[in-house]
Amino acid sequence: MFQSFFPNPRLFLLTGGAWALFCVLVWNFFVYDWTDPLGSAALTGWDPNRVWLYQFNILCYVAFTVGWMMSTTHRWARWSVGGSALIVFVTWFQVQISVMVNEWYGSFFDLIQQALSEPNAVTLDQYYSQLMDFAWLAGVFIFTAVLAAFFTQHYTFRWREALNDRYVDMWHDVRHIEGASQRIQEDTMRFSRIMEALGSRFIDAVMTLIAFLPLLWELSENVPALPLIGEVPGSLVWVALIWSIGGTLLLAVAGIRLPGLEFRNQRVEAAFRKELVIGEDNAERAEPITLGELFSNVRKNYFNLYLNYLYFNIFRFGYGQAGVVVPLIIIETVNVARSISNIIYKLNIKELNQVENSFQFLVNSWTTIVELMSIYKRLRAFEAAARGEELSEIEFEPESQATRACAEPAQKPLAPRCGGAYKAGACPLWRSPCRTRSPPPTEPNSARRVLR
Repeated sequence: MFQSFFPNPRLFLLTGGAWALFCVLVWNFFVYDWTDPLGSAALTGWDPNRVWLYQFNILCYVAFTVGWMMSTTHRWARWSVGGSALIVFVTWFQVQISVMVNEWYGSFFDLIQQALSEPNAVTLDQYYSQLMDFAWLAGVFIFTAVLAAFFTQHYTFRWREALNDRYVDMWHDVRHIEGASQRIQEDTMRFSRIMEALGSRFIDAVMTLIAFLPLLWELSENVPALPLIGEVPGSLVWVALIWSIGGTLLLAVAGIRLPGLEFRNQRVEAAFRKELVIGEDNAERAEPITLGELFSNVRKNYFNLYLNYLYFNIFRFGYGQAGVVVPLIIIETVNVARSISNIIYKLNIKELNQVENSFQFLVNSWTTIVELMSIYKRLRAFEAAARGEELSEIEFEPESQATRACAEPAQKPLAPRCGGAYKAGACPLWRSPCRTRSPPPTEPNSARRVLR
């Protein structure tokens, strides 16, 4: 899944993380105070320090991309290396816009407080000037967000294309595997779509933490002590971290069975769909009794899945509603004791919510992660079976009576090595429980396919 698109995926991720850490250290200890050495700030009229920050980051991303492009001949390197670097940079830039919007909130609230405390102290020109500043920031954000979404869609489709090319090249070796057509067409499509949404949110969460953690630590000076604990440096940061970790662990335990159920759900859906497809070409297949039995498996698995989501959602929604109250309790306690200003109170809540939402990436995306895990299991088992490797235990679960009874008796399919598991049809990816007698050569190929 990753080698088809990335050149040496593990090395790519390791070098990416190491290079990012190196650039952060260089910025903080060596070049932070250079103040626009390229002289671009004078052309734009922007803050020289902020302009230099953008320039330094562009240089870092370009150096990383060029280094990898010169060291690999991978077919998809331009998209996997260059595209990944561009997506990360644009996401970082969008977070910087969010930081600027947060700073705008501070100055705008100060203006409103001044207007409320002293009549005619603020003119309409000052007020509209503040709104124009926000409109400019919003316009830049919208422009970059639209282009980033467009590019990310192409990026993830190229990833799917790389997967498709890899599996199509293996087709003659894997076409007998259970659900081979579904795994190549549908699973790769779903994998790319989920990675598009989930990957973008993950990068945004990481960048938001990098940008807003220092701001939240600074604002924590207004909340020096926590209820029942006492004084804690960076109190709001620790509240967000502990609350998010606790919620992640809670939902991980509550939803521990969901990936396996999603995996089984795809198997029973594939069995039902494939019987229908073969019935289009073979009048002896897709009988109402057989379809009813196959659909009963679908119904049973869905009802089991709904039951597990029932108690999972109890914890999920309960945790979400409690998360609204926790920061209010923490900050309001200090507000009552120390009478901090309304502006500082609003900023504390806003910063805490930004950091808390980033920490809670796993919590907020858990159902999507469950679906991705089930797809990953299917594609990984697909590749393992093609290479003759050992399969996971879930692939060796007993078949249902309805699936086994749909045909009598089956001709043993052609079976290559399957991690030593193939023994009288013991390999689950190579069984053909619904295969009838070999059809005459004149029948369409779809009627001779092995199905699950």
